[in-house]
Amino acid sequence: MNFKGCLLVITLLPVRKMRVEVYDESGSRYVISFEGRVTREKALKIFDIIELLGGIPVVEPSEYPQDLSKIEKVLSIVRKNFPVSWFTAKEVQEAYEKEINEPISLSAVSTYLSRLSEKGVLMRTKNGNRVLFRLVSRELREVVKSPRS
Repeated sequence: MNFKGCLLVITLLPVRKMRVEVYDESGSRYVISFEGRVTREKALKIFDIIELLGGIPVVEPSEYPQDLSKIEKVLSIVRKNFPVSWFTAKEVQEAYEKEINEPISLSAVSTYLSRLSEKGVLMRTKNGNRVLFRLVSRELREVVKSPRS
């Protein structure tokens, strides 16, 4: 099992109980509970069990500051993952949830992408029933902004 990028939740209940929850990459949850006198040695034994399951999980710090709004996070995801290609709202949603580690609805992503399109940051086109987006290059943005002679 690979616990890289998973979440570890430790709950210390009133002095006699300890519960450790580990979430792996696929979202599976492992719960280890201990009731009785909790000591450092006993807690370390529980961590040994986790290590036998595949290692102590490492939660990597997010490269996205917490003070960014969701639309700013969406734009960062687009710039990082789709700098020159066409993409769908679903693809952005998947990248957002993987990298930011928080859920976001498809309708919210679609709304943010539409707003960014209206502001001229993204191009938007339809292909059948699919809506595709693409970053507008700096050069094109400069041409659009410059006054015509």
